[in-house]
Amino acid sequence: MAELLYRIGRFAARRHWTVVGAWLAVLAVTAVTYVSFAGALSSSISLPDTPTTRVSEQLARDFEGTGGGNGSIVVETTDGSRFTEEQEEALVDLLDRLAQVEGVADVSDPFRTQDQVDESAARVAEGQQQLSKGLQELRDAQARIDLGRDALAQQRAQARDAGTLADVRRQLAAAQRQLDEGQAELDGRRAEVEAQAPRLEQAAVLARLSSGFRTVSEDGSAAVANVVFSTPTNEVSEETRADVEAVVADPGIDGVQLHPSQEIAQTVPSILGPGEVAGVVIAAVVLTVMLGTLLGAALPLLTALLGVGVASLASLSFSGLVEFVSVTPVLGVMLGLAVGIDYSLFIINRHRRQLKRGAEVHESIGIANGTSGNAVVFAGVTVIVALLALNVTGVGFLGLMGTVGAVAVLVAILMAVTLTPAVLSLVGTRILRRRERERLAAGELAHDDTAGERDRPMGTGRAWAVLAVGVVALLAVAAPATQMRLGLPDGSTQPPDSPGYLAYEVQAEKFGDGSNGQLLVVADLPDAIGQDAVVAEQAAIAEGIGTMWSVEAVVPIGASRDRTALAFQVIPHGAPSSESTQELVHALREMTPQTTDGGRATLGVAGNASANIDISEQLSDVLPTYLVLVVGLSLLILVLVFRSILVPLTATLGFVLSLLAAFGGITAIFQLGFLADALGVHEPGPVLSFLPIIATGILFGLAMDYQLFLVSGMRESYAHGAPARVAVQHGLHAGRAVVTAAAIIMISVFAGFVFSHDATIKPIGFGLAFGVLLDAFVVRMLLIPAAMHLLGEAAWWLPRWLDRLLPDVDVEGAGLERSHPVHGHAD
Repeated sequence: MAELLYRIGRFAARRHWTVVGAWLAVLAVTAVTYVSFAGALSSSISLPDTPTTRVSEQLARDFEGTGGGNGSIVVETTDGSRFTEEQEEALVDLLDRLAQVEGVADVSDPFRTQDQVDESAARVAEGQQQLSKGLQELRDAQARIDLGRDALAQQRAQARDAGTLADVRRQLAAAQRQLDEGQAELDGRRAEVEAQAPRLEQAAVLARLSSGFRTVSEDGSAAVANVVFSTPTNEVSEETRADVEAVVADPGIDGVQLHPSQEIAQTVPSILGPGEVAGVVIAAVVLTVMLGTLLGAALPLLTALLGVGVASLASLSFSGLVEFVSVTPVLGVMLGLAVGIDYSLFIINRHRRQLKRGAEVHESIGIANGTSGNAVVFAGVTVIVALLALNVTGVGFLGLMGTVGAVAVLVAILMAVTLTPAVLSLVGTRILRRRERERLAAGELAHDDTAGERDRPMGTGRAWAVLAVGVVALLAVAAPATQMRLGLPDGSTQPPDSPGYLAYEVQAEKFGDGSNGQLLVVADLPDAIGQDAVVAEQAAIAEGIGTMWSVEAVVPIGASRDRTALAFQVIPHGAPSSESTQELVHALREMTPQTTDGGRATLGVAGNASANIDISEQLSDVLPTYLVLVVGLSLLILVLVFRSILVPLTATLGFVLSLLAAFGGITAIFQLGFLADALGVHEPGPVLSFLPIIATGILFGLAMDYQLFLVSGMRESYAHGAPARVAVQHGLHAGRAVVTAAAIIMISVFAGFVFSHDATIKPIGFGLAFGVLLDAFVVRMLLIPAAMHLLGEAAWWLPRWLDRLLPDVDVEGAGLERSHPVHGHAD
């Protein structure tokens, strides 16, 4: 590989314009394919075959008008007063216009719905009053009949005593018939009332359970209109969402504001904003300081930006065929910028060192490409493998994110080993500072670094102290991760001035937190029921659901076409991302409420809150498997590279420590709210559900990068005869400057995304920046040197049988250096 990269570097140096032109042509082709084939990005995340999707499919298949996705339009008066009649009429007209938007199946009238709810409750209350009054009248009538019977019995007894019974027998018989007729009429009326009582009781149960459901706030200043789409939420087109937002954005109604909910107002995050640009600027400053020239600093940025353009356009060209989650291209940009700058920097730095030792420009480019470029390829392939391994999780959108990230890294590698040599050839010796060029012209050559006085080993006591303090510190930072909960962003996490956030806040304030996370519950009955038994079954099952403490309201929606299932809208007490709502979803799925005939119904749950819970739990379940896969891969790769058992073991343990610490920092800020204001986290909540897996894959690859560039220098020094502990210090001194610069650049690029307004991008940017900070500066530059010092010669131990089996990958390109010695090299 080193020899091949040497030849590629030499070719690119000689045919620089050809290489530059080829990459520009590739950029143009990807731009054309993007314009021709790109589709819309999806702002919602979904997974097939989850409990939620199965219930949603049942609703779409068996129930009328319940299969589409839904969102809401939250309306409020600007001064907090009640809606006027004119405002209500204007709002109803506007909602009618919304219903005409293509892709919208229905839009509810909140005022009419609330009137119907209130009228239904009033009818039930009136019916109960009438029933009570009727029962009282029946009791009074029965009392009168009983008194009449008693009086008739007394008359009969008196007549018998007086001997006049024969004379009054006819009158007594007539009175008896009158009483019997009255009793018969009374019994009929009682039967009618008793027949109505159960139905009225069932209606009263449903009215009581649904009393917490409102579409107009109690003070009359806010209303919620439900928007039902023709397709499931994740299939609603951006055009439909945009058309709905356009109608809502300019209502033309004085004193009224409209806020579309997050399901409607979701937007695709911008790929490059002010924060991201600031990150690139910081990277440019670091490059300028390290390389000493503006020209040198511009080269890695140029290749990285060109690589990002090619990778992003190429990946998005397939968005018309495959559903892309909106965060996917942003992740590709993150990785493309970070590794693109770093990989180019490694080659440029090696080339500069060789020029200062007197190497000819083209030869130096070739050797830099074959040595540092070889390490770049190996490190990049490690990142690619870790990202492609996300496909093993079986989570489609996550695998696609990994694939797009892998494409960005692949393009960065290709750019580094082809375009960087070509541009270096164009620049020539101007890659050096003016003073360095003057010294070179005067014949002053730099010498290669060899182990010397400055590489004295650290003290063993200091090594133990560094190792102990570092491990304890990382474990302390990792502690909050034990409380980590996973979830997806809801309206509360959106920017404070966004429509989704305003809709969420108004709804939570006026209707309760649970109104933002309504659940759809389907009860599968043991047998089909008759039409006249629907209300009774609804009341029985709703009453069972309503007994749960975290349920605010239960509203019947309807029965399936064959009446083997009933659907309900359940409003929880807690917010969509709260633990109580998560517990409620699980409890409902485990619940088997009793039906009217003594059987048991089974419940299924759907809705946006339920879908987010299912996705988060599925991702949480695959995280341990993926972590084991990555750790195993780490050990295998490092054994192959360093031909050692303990070096890979320490490297992997260090990666696990830095990863857990990164999880702890993410949890502390985004879930527990520590330093939340400083980072613009206005509403702490669960950690982004796919962040731990994404961070594991990316940080693993980057950790192996830094391990490779630092420890390979230690191994090379040890192989050249330096004592093991001296080699540790020599490798650290030789590689820490470029690794420090590379890490700062990567941290800057990732940190730029922390200031994104998107609730998905922000934690990813922080997690990666914080993870790189810990791994590069704590683990790779402190803990690993200390651990290797304590291991001494044992660090490089490898069983002989394994040594014979392992191929010699020569990541450092030592063989190439021997076959192509640089002029001025000090043997």
